[in-house]
Amino acid sequence: MRARAGRDQASTLHRLLRDAGLTVSTAESLTGGRLAARLTETPGASATYRGGVVAYATELKQTLLGVPDEVVERYGVVSAECARAMAAGVRERTGASYGLATTGVAGPDEQESRPVGTVFIGVAGPGLLETVALELSGDRASITDRTCDEALSALAGILRREEAGLG
Repeated sequence: MRARAGRDQASTLHRLLRDAGLTVSTAESLTGGRLAARLTETPGASATYRGGVVAYATELKQTLLGVPDEVVERYGVVSAECARAMAAGVRERTGASYGLATTGVAGPDEQESRPVGTVFIGVAGPGLLETVALELSGDRASITDRTCDEALSALAGILRREEAGLG
């Protein structure tokens, strides 16, 4: 049931993007490519999905996505600031209309003094830089699955607001 719901979310997001003539790219840490996999399961995804970067290691967030050293040093990689920088970096590097990023702690241990389940989703778009902060519970699989759900939902919500002229 959960797999179908994830496919439906991705399909809805692709439709919203396609209808608006927009694209998305992903920058993933804790989700390890699962968000990209969800997006590419939809037939015709290549019309709206540009690609993605899995930057699990801190130095890859910096070198591949352009997360500033100051962000890492001051806030850490498990932060709203890092999520926004990742989203902006992947958007810039891929030429997508939107960048969608995930960072956080899936477990089993805390990271940067942040408990398991601490998650940040970053969204970068035209004139937009937003973050969703989550405190999730469960095992690694449920935390990463829920993060993907929330990321897809966050961007779909932004697109619906913009479609309604509320953006």
